[in-house]
Amino acid sequence: MSTPLLELRNLHAEADGASILRGVDLVVRVGEVHALMGPNGAGKSTLANIVMGHPGYTVTSGEILLNGANIAKWTPDERARAGIFLAFQYPEAISGVSVVQFLRQAIAARKNLDELSILEVRLDLAEWMDRLGMDPAFAERHLNDGFSGGERKRNEVLQMALLEPIIAFLDETDSGLDIDALRVVAKGVRTVRGEHPNMGIVVVTHYVKLLEEIEPDQVHILVDGQIVHSGDAELAQRIELEGYDAWRPVTT
Repeated sequence: MSTPLLELRNLHAEADGASILRGVDLVVRVGEVHALMGPNGAGKSTLANIVMGHPGYTVTSGEILLNGANIAKWTPDERARAGIFLAFQYPEAISGVSVVQFLRQAIAARKNLDELSILEVRLDLAEWMDRLGMDPAFAERHLNDGFSGGERKRNEVLQMALLEPIIAFLDETDSGLDIDALRVVAKGVRTVRGEHPNMGIVVVTHYVKLLEEIEPDQVHILVDGQIVHSGDAELAQRIELEGYDAWRPVTT
């Protein structure tokens, strides 16, 4: 069997001395979509940030393997250059930096290029905006400045398409979106997958609606910093009906 794109082995992590992840094991292979679900405070977004190398968290034991290499001590920049992508729940606005300027710098860094032709970026950007049904004027707007929630999330999908990561974490991409905007964003994710079928994707979400649009290969339930159950896409429907109480540890 081929080496996984991403493998977490008995991963423990803390923040400010408090334990957050308590032995997470996860394997994502080429082209797979995994969903990470769980109640508020379970550690879902934290896990995505730890894999990305957020400095606010400390890995105390375990391994984070990217194509077999342990990256637990790599900087966020090194991880991004190596092909890990994180679509944020609340993408930051950067006034004064246009979408095309941002992408030019990000793509150059991802591909280890000193310089990247602005024309080349514009051509690729125009092609992808057309595929994703986005207004060409979007490229000249300041990054996330004045964007609606849906526009911010579509911009994250656009970045994912152009950066061509090995593995992408989508952190609550459905947060704050109505059903129509969610479907537009989900269609964008499916379009990117169609062009980059080897990309692994981990969808962090509370709700089953997004998973009806982006059907996962596996669903994992994270409770109190541990993956307590895994299954196929039907597991998400069970969670919708039953909630998470059935998978909470029994306390005496």
